[in-house]
Amino acid sequence: MFENGPEPENDMRVLGIETSCDETAAAVVARAQDGTGEILSNVIFSQLDEHSPYGGVVPEIAARAHVEALDGLIAQALGEAGVGIADLDGVAATAGPGLIGGLLVGLMTGKAIAAAAGKPFVAVNHLEAHALTARLTDVLDFPYLLALVTGGHTQIVAVEDVGRYARWGTTVDDAVGEAFDKVAKMLGLGWPGGPAVETHASKGDAARFAFPRPMAGRPGCDFSFSGLKTAVRLEAERLAPLSETDVADLCASFQAAVVDSLADRTQSALDRFIGDHGYAPSLVVAGGVAANQAVRARLVAPPLRLCGDNAAMVAWAGCERLARGLADTLDAPARARWPLDEVRAA
Repeated sequence: MFENGPEPENDMRVLGIETSCDETAAAVVARAQDGTGEILSNVIFSQLDEHSPYGGVVPEIAARAHVEALDGLIAQALGEAGVGIADLDGVAATAGPGLIGGLLVGLMTGKAIAAAAGKPFVAVNHLEAHALTARLTDVLDFPYLLALVTGGHTQIVAVEDVGRYARWGTTVDDAVGEAFDKVAKMLGLGWPGGPAVETHASKGDAARFAFPRPMAGRPGCDFSFSGLKTAVRLEAERLAPLSETDVADLCASFQAAVVDSLADRTQSALDRFIGDHGYAPSLVVAGGVAANQAVRARLVAPPLRLCGDNAAMVAWAGCERLARGLADTLDAPARARWPLDEVRAA
């Protein structure tokens, strides 16, 4: 079950449930006495086929798919981990931010399991789960810097401790994942846009178009991608009708501008951290966009299987909180909006 050496004596095993958007996921993660973690199972059901015809996630379809898939995934995750519900030390489920219908499915399921089994329950902030994943994979010490890049969020966060997060920068308009999706849509590449743009970019000339690097060189750590997206649209309109080479070059040039912007803003955050603390911190990039190979080439990223939405990160966030004696009552609400810097350690 454990890949490196004998199985350690575990403080806890936690079941994690993730239903915040269009992935239904369940996982079991173990936390050893020395604070290291091990993924015992991590099962994900993608709803890509259900939403692709609509060009994006349909909340009602997502919620119904979660209802249909979740019980079976939980049973599979427990089976692969070789544990029963009685063996668990806690249950964690994503409570927000996300699509409220989907959140309710996972949250109510997690609460029901915890109540029936008499186990502690943790209502996990989805963004905190991303933020803490590096401690599961790389045993990082606090504090460290996080570049959170997803379809709905682009932030630079100082991760000071569990429940202590300082947001140093955010996007003033589009999130980076949203920008990828919009560029893909305007070029007729379909949904989801990120992988489509990356695929075409791999065949293109990133130097053909001199797209802007928004916010580059400015003080602070904020991002902006709306102007870059507009520049791509104007160039595409000028060239229309587009050849396959045009599309590949537009994607490559756009992607290069995004990566340069991310690198510039994170360097600004690194400079600030060094100025405050006198040493360079660990820098982690997390979220679905961290699966992009061009982004991974410039920034430190978690394993691909943990970049997108998954339940292992939720289970680990539950471990981190339970290890500090933090649990939630069963009236914890689902939250469509829940900023990371509003998460508390109590």
